[in-house]
Amino acid sequence: MSRTRVIVVGAGIAGPVLAIFLKTKGYDPIIYERLPSPGEGGLSFMLQPNGLRVLSLIPGLIEQIPGHSPERMIHYTMREHFGFPLIGVRRAEFHRLLIDTAEKHGIEIKWGHQAVVFEQSEDTVEVMFANGIKDTASFVVGCDGLHSNTRIALFGKEKANFTGLVQFGGMSPTPPVLQGKFANNYGNGRHMVSYPVAEDKHSWAITTREAEAKEDWKTQHVEQQNEIRRGPLSDWGYGAGDLVKTGQKIVKYGLYDRPELKSWFKGRIVLLGDAAHPTSPHLGQGANQAFEDVYHIMRLLKKYNPSASQPSTELLSQVFIDYQDLRLPRTSELVRGARQQGEARVVEGIDVCRGRDEKVRAGSHDDAARIAYYELLSGPFKDSEM
Repeated sequence: MSRTRVIVVGAGIAGPVLAIFLKTKGYDPIIYERLPSPGEGGLSFMLQPNGLRVLSLIPGLIEQIPGHSPERMIHYTMREHFGFPLIGVRRAEFHRLLIDTAEKHGIEIKWGHQAVVFEQSEDTVEVMFANGIKDTASFVVGCDGLHSNTRIALFGKEKANFTGLVQFGGMSPTPPVLQGKFANNYGNGRHMVSYPVAEDKHSWAITTREAEAKEDWKTQHVEQQNEIRRGPLSDWGYGAGDLVKTGQKIVKYGLYDRPELKSWFKGRIVLLGDAAHPTSPHLGQGANQAFEDVYHIMRLLKKYNPSASQPSTELLSQVFIDYQDLRLPRTSELVRGARQQGEARVVEGIDVCRGRDEKVRAGSHDDAARIAYYELLSGPFKDSEM
């Protein structure tokens, strides 16, 4: 009996992880990616215990992650409380690891294929790509990120609203004062987060209020980078200014909001990760929540279709309804929380900044906030149901 074919749209961070799980559970996944090859876009992100807990279900993967854990951030040790640390990773290196791992599992990745048309029949989905190629599968999972063509095909094009916040970011040699540290620096109208991604390298991002900027994460021209290195952002103390002065491949990008979807699927097509719930970066949960999505959709496929056989539309609907009923409220809450965090961090005026700083200090003693953070990092399972 032939395996159930699944088209995964998007070979970013979530797509390869989903495809690996699909393959190990008896499906026949294939990944289509619009870019011609693995890109260098994006800087870094922090893998947190809830995301690492999902990745730990892929044997040997965590041990190969090319990142670094901060020694100091909060008053307790992550590994002792959650079983996993924080790991700062350069996006391009981590992405390459996921691609290599997927290919080692026998998963085909077709680069340079932009999905543009999805046609559903009673038991299949046909996908047409911009280059004229067509393919057919039992169902489709859109993991194609912030600018998801799958989302547009299902629910139409939406207006992205500029939040008024812009980020600058880069990689820098680690200043001695920041060795081993995850740091938040607060200033008048700006906030910096920085963390190690290697023994001698820190990644950093500064959020500030500026005129609207593109949402493309492209490296600035040399002249623009030099302006940032020599500009007011380089005047900070506590190592923050040193990071800016020595920044490499500095990027600048605007932060945008998108409407919250009421549903993540239609028929045999479902969204996952940033395609479903794009978020601002202020909680560092984008990739980690995508991995939680992967876990739950795979758990539900196992529950309702343990043989990985060709599913009926009714069976898929049950999987997708349970998936979105669980995940949509949770991710919507986190998207709102990330947006509020950004607004609270980037304030202007001496008195307002003093109020913000006092709230930051008080937050370390807020029992409700600590409990919420503990619950977040303890997800998405205690004992895997996959």
